[in-house]
Amino acid sequence: MATPASTVPSVQFRRKKRKIDWSAYGFLTPAIISISVLSLAPMAYTIYIGFTNYDAMHFLKYQFVGFQNFVELLNPSNPLSTLFLPTLAWTVVFALAVTAFNYLIGLFLAVLLNNKNMRESSVYRALLMISYAVPGVISILAWQGLLNPDFGQINMLLHSVGIAAIPWLTNPTWARIAVIMVAVWSGFPYMMMVSLGGLQSISTDLYEAAAIDGANWRQQFSKITMPALWRISVPLLIPSFAFNFNNFNGVYLLTGGGPARSTNQFVGYTDTLASAAYKLTLQFNKYDLASAISIMLFVIVAVFSIIQMKYTGALKAFEEVD
Repeated sequence: MATPASTVPSVQFRRKKRKIDWSAYGFLTPAIISISVLSLAPMAYTIYIGFTNYDAMHFLKYQFVGFQNFVELLNPSNPLSTLFLPTLAWTVVFALAVTAFNYLIGLFLAVLLNNKNMRESSVYRALLMISYAVPGVISILAWQGLLNPDFGQINMLLHSVGIAAIPWLTNPTWARIAVIMVAVWSGFPYMMMVSLGGLQSISTDLYEAAAIDGANWRQQFSKITMPALWRISVPLLIPSFAFNFNNFNGVYLLTGGGPARSTNQFVGYTDTLASAAYKLTLQFNKYDLASAISIMLFVIVAVFSIIQMKYTGALKAFEEVD
């Protein structure tokens, strides 16, 4: 059977299509070059250094050592494990605590602000968003002054009411509490606005029907509010945990990773994996160990990203395109 002439693309159409394809590559070339030079090349070099002994003693004559750096960091019997394993444990605790407190505080404030009888709710929203609107670096440096053990305003306030000064930045426990507190202060407004948007999307007819059936506010919250918010907030909790897991400014600018540990000289009690890799690179010239930590940090964050995309259905969209 002969193919209709209308279904056969002409030579001119094929040439025009080919020109459009090449022009698209031309538009993408600057971006591809920039990404390759500024992102992909440093990433590839970091991965390569992670499998060598490149440090202050081997600048010119470094060698390929395979997985030796990873074995040293993960082996509990190796002295270097006191660098990685406690830092990994604290990073997980820090990310979980900050994510949980951000969500719970944000949800609590959103429920309060969603009250229709509160006329000043817009004013309170604006005030509560200040900590999120101010640049993080400025906020953290301000908190560093407020939490100063000797002349910080918070200890002065505690002294005025008869409470002894708290060693916020010098005691390991209090320093960790301070780091979590400042991170929560900077992050809860985002979760508050997300929860507030979710609350306002719930139909009031559901609450009216539940009230007619005799449900109290606790039952309405557990059966109507939380299920609706959970579907909205969980896809955001996963990237929030990944962000806090990879947090650098919130730790390094406030405490510098300190106070120092007695078990090793490289990382302090509040150092996360991100700040530990930074200090190993710029302060101690341990490029091999810093690269190994960066690789493991990248793998961990990538796993959380895959979980997020799978939960939100982003991977299905790619499968449908294929």
